[in-house]
Amino acid sequence: MMPQGTHDDEGMLTEFSTQRALTKVAEIAKQPHYVGSQNHEVVANYLVKELDDLGLQTSIQEGYTLTEWGNLVKSKNILAKIKGTNNSKALLLLTHYDSAPHSYSLGASDAGSGVATILESVRAFLYNKTPHKNDIIILFSDAEELGLNGAALFVTQHQWAKEVGLVLNFEARGTSGPSYMLMETNKGNAGLVKEFAAAKTKFPVSNSLMYSIYKMLPNDTDLTVFREKGNIQGYNFAFIDDHYNYHTAQDDLKHLNKNSLKHQGSYLMPLLNYFSNADLKNTQQTEDYVYFSVPYSFINYPFSWVLPMAIIALLLFVGLIFVGIAKRVLYFDEITKGFIPLLLSLIITGITSFAIWKLLLVIYPQYNDLLNGFTYNGHAYISAFTLLAIAITFLIYHRFSAKKTTLNYYAAPLLLWILINCAIAFTLKGAGFLIIPVYFGLFIFGFFIITQRSNRSLNLILSIPALLLIAPFIQMFPIGLGLKVLFGSAILTVLTFVLLLPVFGAFSKKGIWSLGFFILSIGFFAKAHYESGYENGKAKSNSLLYLYNADTNKASWLTYDTNLDFWTKKYLGSTPNEAQAAEAIPLFSKYNSGFTYSATAPKKELNKPTIEFLEDRIIGTQRYLKILITPNRSVNRYDIFANENMNIHNFKANGVKSLSQKNSLYKRKGKKIISYYVVENTPLEMQFSIDSKVLFDMELLESSFDLMTNPLFKMQKRENWMMPTPFVLNDAVIIRQKIKPTPVIPTPVVVTPIVTYSKPKRSTPIVIDTLKLNQ
Repeated sequence: MMPQGTHDDEGMLTEFSTQRALTKVAEIAKQPHYVGSQNHEVVANYLVKELDDLGLQTSIQEGYTLTEWGNLVKSKNILAKIKGTNNSKALLLLTHYDSAPHSYSLGASDAGSGVATILESVRAFLYNKTPHKNDIIILFSDAEELGLNGAALFVTQHQWAKEVGLVLNFEARGTSGPSYMLMETNKGNAGLVKEFAAAKTKFPVSNSLMYSIYKMLPNDTDLTVFREKGNIQGYNFAFIDDHYNYHTAQDDLKHLNKNSLKHQGSYLMPLLNYFSNADLKNTQQTEDYVYFSVPYSFINYPFSWVLPMAIIALLLFVGLIFVGIAKRVLYFDEITKGFIPLLLSLIITGITSFAIWKLLLVIYPQYNDLLNGFTYNGHAYISAFTLLAIAITFLIYHRFSAKKTTLNYYAAPLLLWILINCAIAFTLKGAGFLIIPVYFGLFIFGFFIITQRSNRSLNLILSIPALLLIAPFIQMFPIGLGLKVLFGSAILTVLTFVLLLPVFGAFSKKGIWSLGFFILSIGFFAKAHYESGYENGKAKSNSLLYLYNADTNKASWLTYDTNLDFWTKKYLGSTPNEAQAAEAIPLFSKYNSGFTYSATAPKKELNKPTIEFLEDRIIGTQRYLKILITPNRSVNRYDIFANENMNIHNFKANGVKSLSQKNSLYKRKGKKIISYYVVENTPLEMQFSIDSKVLFDMELLESSFDLMTNPLFKMQKRENWMMPTPFVLNDAVIIRQKIKPTPVIPTPVVVTPIVTYSKPKRSTPIVIDTLKLNQ
């Protein structure tokens, strides 16, 4: 599925070198480099130098964007262009260079690996002096981790965005495993599929089931912004295994799998050579295609074939049944009996695996510490549940079938799989390729009926497509969706087993085989138990925040953790209080995490922000406000909340509107107005209007990400088997404060003067673009 083995030497200059790419990752991932951090600027300067060293003219795009998620940030995009000889549409190479905030992530995989892949591939491309017609744009976007802001800034405000015909985006959702290709398009995928196949990548790993599911889910990659805001389509390439390292302090060079990085390079080199000369307009088509990869091959055909293929399979099945009964090779009562072990295997395996996982969560409550749902011993559990499903199925077929299961029993699995594919034809056509192993099964079935004998070697060979096309999902689903879907993998194991019944059914000692697989399953459960603890490199995540409520003059320690360790107990105590409703803060988090425990904390002398109402007047039924919030300490983030009854109109923050704003009403979810990620301690200026009769009810959270280093707090360092919890505001010093205006005197409609404070008006730059164009 992916390249194996890398060399320590750098290799030929004409080729992509994993070692050279790793050197670049090492430079990028020395320190956390989230937006607003000092190291963020260090990494940006390094990337500019790398592009300059390649002989490219580099440009910087800076500006504020307010996304539909309510995230405001000043992004700093880094760009370069390689001119083509006869450009029609440009090829864009995309990745982001900021690391995730809050969790001390070094961003080696996400997305230092993407940056290094592009830099090394472009180096080899230029060294080879590869002739190309299309312009090639390189975009290292900023603030992807905060809300895709850098991509939004480019698509909505940069003149090059209109030139882009196709995007290749390199990402990571883990630190190892094969890199999966996922397409993004507003129309059909046929053009993208055909062009990708024509590029002849050596190790393609993708299928249209992933594409169909991906289109049904909310997506959050930079490429999504290109598709939604610019109607620009493209390909994502991302590896997702070892998902437990994603956005954590363990996203470092040590955990980045070299083969995963090499796989990214094996995609980009042929794609860069192909698409830099292809007519990118050919990728725009309305038809959808089924596609899937097998080793060294990428196969595709139209969605329109899916239903006919399912119907033909059903007709073939019915025809073979009639022929088999007529030839007295098949017997109706034996065929009927075949449904008993099939259904029992599915039901018992599903219930058993679901119950076992629930029991494991009780026995090992620490599994809830990792919010992404995939534990460090997750692969052991995948093996254990898969082997247990095989053991159960062997046992049931041992009990409810003949010593050597005849192919009469194979009719039931074939019919079930055909019915599944008929349902797929109407609901999830991207999974239409799952009919292919069924056709091979029908061939086995037909050969038996015609010749009245079963050929073991033939059965084994014709079972290979089921292993290639279905079996990978047994592992892929829990890795991508979490171990909570292990019962689904167990059921899929049974479905794969019964499709291979001509092979397994020939085993005469099914009871012995069942026992053997059960013992192996127990072995992997034991392995998972042995690996259930924490250690350096497989750390326990924990969280702690200091919250000072300026309105009540009280301070608290807060955590999201359900299982406290000795480090958090040092601050929260051995018997902490459950977080109260008054401490509930509607902060966004990927997994909707809320505070679990709290404890009284000592009050510290924190400098509160200065809140100024630069404008507050009533004209008619509307109240017009302009509020300036200036930090008086080094801060990283402001979260602004307001009563949900306050309908906010014509909202601007630091001079920009929301990208999703269609009319005057500002769309928001719940109480949140914005999350502003601060760069260089720049103040926040909000301008908007509300109904004059509505009570003004607004508050702020001012956060600095320095709890562990702030001299006011003498914090104990975490043990080396601990790390900050990702996906939440963590290790932060927070001030919570109501935004209180002074009484307002209504202004008659005919009176136009606006009373403002004497503070000089601050000019907020929207976009600073140092782009230089060659005329």
